[in-house]
Parts: sequence; C-alpha cells; structure tokens
Amino acid sequence: MKMEGNDREIFDLLKSEIDREEHSLILIASENYVDEDILEVQGCVLTNKYAEGYPAKRYYSGCKYLDEIESIAIERAKTLFKAEHANVQPHSGSSANMAVFYAALNVGDKILGMNIAHGGHLTHGARVSFSGKLYQAVGYPVSSKDEMLDYDEIRQIAIAEKPKIIVTGASAYPRTIDFKRFREIADEVGAYLLADIAHIAGLVATGYHPDPIEYAHFVTTTTHKTLRGPRGGLILCKKEWAKAIDSAVFPGIQGGPLMHVIAAKAVALGKAMTPDFKEYQGQIIKNARHLSDCMVKKGYRIVSGGTDNHLFLVDLSPKGITGKEAQDALEQSGIMVNKNLIPFDTKGPNVTSGIRVGTPAVTTRGMKEGEMEIIADLIDAVLQRPTDEALQAETRGRVRALCMKFPFYSRIYDV
Repeated sequence: MKMEGNDREIFDLLKSEIDREEHSLILIASENYVDEDILEVQGCVLTNKYAEGYPAKRYYSGCKYLDEIESIAIERAKTLFKAEHANVQPHSGSSANMAVFYAALNVGDKILGMNIAHGGHLTHGARVSFSGKLYQAVGYPVSSKDEMLDYDEIRQIAIAEKPKIIVTGASAYPRTIDFKRFREIADEVGAYLLADIAHIAGLVATGYHPDPIEYAHFVTTTTHKTLRGPRGGLILCKKEWAKAIDSAVFPGIQGGPLMHVIAAKAVALGKAMTPDFKEYQGQIIKNARHLSDCMVKKGYRIVSGGTDNHLFLVDLSPKGITGKEAQDALEQSGIMVNKNLIPFDTKGPNVTSGIRVGTPAVTTRGMKEGEMEIIADLIDAVLQRPTDEALQAETRGRVRALCMKFPFYSRIYDV
C-alpha cells in the first residue's frame, strides 16, 4: 500500500487489522468480507464529489456520471428485490429506518417492534435509540414456549396498542418470518408495515427466505451482512411512497450522499443477481444449520432449537459461563462472536447469557460443513476452559492454520 511511507502509524494499524481478518474465524452474524471490486470502488475518486439531491435533480454541477451510477444502483435494487421504488442513499440500516419513520409518522406516534432483548434491533423501539425517544415504542416478545414469534400474541398486542407502524425483522432471530401474517395484523389495526431485512437480505434476494415486498409498505436493509456489499442502507417501497421516502432521506435526515459507497452498492447488487451468489446463500444456511447441530451434539442449548437462516444463539447458562466471558475467551483464541441477550435473559446487555454465531463470513471464504465441525470443536474446547491462556494460544495457531487453507485478503495484501 502506498500510504506505508506517508502515515506509518495508521498503516501499521491497518495492516494489523487485515491480518486479524485474514487469520481469524469471523462468526459475527452482521459481518462479512467484501471482495476486491468493492474495495476498489469504495476507495475511488467518487469520494471527492458532492451530489446532494437525486439523479437529474442535483444541487451541484458536475454530477453527470454520478447520476448514471446512482441510476444503475437504483435499477439493480428494484430488479433484485422486485420493488417499485428504491432509494440507495441511506448511510446505514439505522438511517434507512429513521427515514421511513420520518416519512410515515409524526413524533409521538406509536410503533410496535420486536423487543430488543428477544432479538429486535435498536431502531425498532429501544429506549436508548431515536426510535424509543421520539416515538411511543411498544415491544412484542417471542413465545416462552418455543422462543419463536407467536403471531396470535403479536396480534393481541397490536389490537390493544393500536400502533401507527409495525416493524418486523430482527438482528438476532434465527427463524423464518411470516410477512403475510404481519401484514394481516397491520391491516386489522390500520398500521403500516415496515420489514427490516438487514440480516436476511441476501437470503430474501435469492429465494431462501420469504419475500416481504408483496406485503410490507416499506422494506429496509443494509447492503453488507448477507448481501456482502459495502456498509450502507437501502429503502424499498411502492411508487405511492416514493416521493415521501426520497424527501425523508434528503433533505430530511441526510445531506450529500456517499457516491463511492453507492457505486459499491451497485457492484454488490449486480453480483447478487448471479447464480454463484444464490449458491453461496444456500451454503450459508447449510453451514449455520450444521454448526448449530454440532454444538447441540456437544451439549449446548440452541435458542429455539436451531436455525432457518444465517445465525443462531447459544444459551450458555447451563455451562456456567456468561456471554461476555465466552466472547472474550473466543476472541483471545482467534474466534470472533458477539455476546448476545437471549429471550428472557436474566443478565444485562453488557454481560448476557448467550452468544450469537453467524456463518456469512466463513462461507464467503469457501468453508463448508466439514469446516463447521472443526469450528465447533474449537469453540467447545475454549468454552470448557475459558481462562486457559495456553489453550487460547494453541487455538489461535489452529485457527490461523485453518484460515490459511481458505485465503481471502492475502491474495491482494501482504499478510
């Protein structure tokens, strides 16, 4: 990299991060590896340009080529998700959700979203988020019987609370979501339906998860995670909401769009239309299910009994270890997961009783069921002796050796 001689301090840290990503097992469900095309586009000259507004309606001159790039991104998003309208400018999934609320709600309106302690996201009504501060937020849980969504219970909550908008989607829910049932509930109480598919967008785009487009008034997503693109957001909606959504994004909550990121989104959306991408999404699910099954065989309790998508939650309560302790021990061993609340958790969000495990990143590297069995062995060994520093050092070596069999960034960087 050319910056080596220009800013050694940052260069050294960047090289260390490349080494960490290359030689760690990334099992954080919201993380993935972007390929060289995405890296190249996101680091290109488009970062120089202001382009407030939309194609053919900019507030700056010199946007001819940027208009074409954004138009391509919009059309690819509409084609991939079979949507009538797409806005590709949100900087994140959170800002995409904020824009939908801005377009459809007034401050103080009631929203009904999944309880964050049961798998929901901050922007679905958490008290510490804008969604819980600006709106009356009510949460729906998963069932205490099977830790899955109970649509009859959600319906009863919606009838009692009469929200203006119902949010479906999650950041830590391992099961299929019935968008049709959610729309029926929304219609019954006169609410809008927002489907946040940030985690499952790649699965939705390739048919491995039911599609919300037919049922939801608004669909939001990130463009990383299972979509394997740059970090950013995306909003899909019917034509009738196009003007309101576009105005909510700009000038409502954002100024200039990040055109280098939008170009990278276009590249990622194009890749998501290929047969290879569909095969990849299928392998993500196979890997998640197999890794989950392997953990069950080793005596771990999996929340809801398994997974239908790219992630699962491990309840560590029976093992006498917290999620925080497990996360730290595994990180020291070269295995990256995140501590996570499980339904009806008795510990706080900074400690937790569980960990969240996801397979998008390891699947990107080409790992399959056989590697999931190795990973389960490694995780189990560390969690049995979470304070054993010698074991952690030994495991780091085994992880590094496994990762070297599936090179990714070492093909373009010297690591």
